[in-house]
Amino acid sequence: MDEIKYPVLTEKTIRLLEKNQYTFDVNKKSTKPQIKKWIENFFNVKVKAINSHIPPEKKKRIGPIIGHSVRYKRMIITLKTGYSIPLFSNK
Repeated sequence: MDEIKYPVLTEKTIRLLEKNQYTFDVNKKSTKPQIKKWIENFFNVKVKAINSHIPPEKKKRIGPIIGHSVRYKRMIITLKTGYSIPLFSNK
């Protein structure tokens, strides 16, 4: 599914993992109910809440042309207690 692009792993999102909150970058046109349904079906978990925001654009310069970075939506997904999403596989 191309609605969820990838999980976000920063210092802040790693701290949120302790609170059972996972952060993903998703397609800008995706809605909360779509993402909730997809997460619950794909990872076999129960979603408690979803928060979303669109980070501000960053300027990018390529030679004389100044543009903007690609826009995306960031979703913070809180799972019910007892559920987790395996972001890393141990091999």
